[in-house]
Amino acid sequence: MEYLVLGFFTGLSLILAIGAQNIFVIEQGLKKQHIFLVCFVCSLSDLLLIFSGILLFHFFHQYFNLFIELILNISLIVFLIYFVYSKIKSLKIDVNFDSEIKEVSSGTILLKTLGFTYLNAHVYSDTVFFLGNFSKNFLLEEKIYFGSGASIASIIFFFLLGYLSVFFSKYVLRKIIWKYINIFIICFMSLLIIYIAKETLYFL
Repeated sequence: MEYLVLGFFTGLSLILAIGAQNIFVIEQGLKKQHIFLVCFVCSLSDLLLIFSGILLFHFFHQYFNLFIELILNISLIVFLIYFVYSKIKSLKIDVNFDSEIKEVSSGTILLKTLGFTYLNAHVYSDTVFFLGNFSKNFLLEEKIYFGSGASIASIIFFFLLGYLSVFFSKYVLRKIIWKYINIFIICFMSLLIIYIAKETLYFL
């Protein structure tokens, strides 16, 4: 159960950020345009990518030696430091949703959602690389719980983000709310950096 909770908060901290995909979901919620389709595609995509990353690292981990594990851990630490740095920079970002609302077909929205999801490099780095790499030393059962927790976080996040954006738009659009969200991300990811760094010391 602890790995389910760990996966939930780790996954949540990765998607709770100002990004192209999240902004698109909010925009569709504000416009009331095929929001279920958008949330479903984003959630399902995250689930597939999360477990793809976990299974890939589970398979290749059998062929890793200590040197490769050391390189991966160092790469993960560097990635996390960059991630935290980007969140610190994002504290100064202004969010603007001003746009003309037009009728759009479900097919067009589907293509846009797939584009914002699979053409976004951060989606792969967050799900496949980060979550897969982070869970590589877990037992298989622990990995399943971890991946399930991260997937549940994505499902809850996207559907809440999409549907609540209509009712709480005046709060969602406020920069101060995103600032507090990013502060939480910075603190949580910083703790993960310390945790992984301690694990890395065992290889030295």
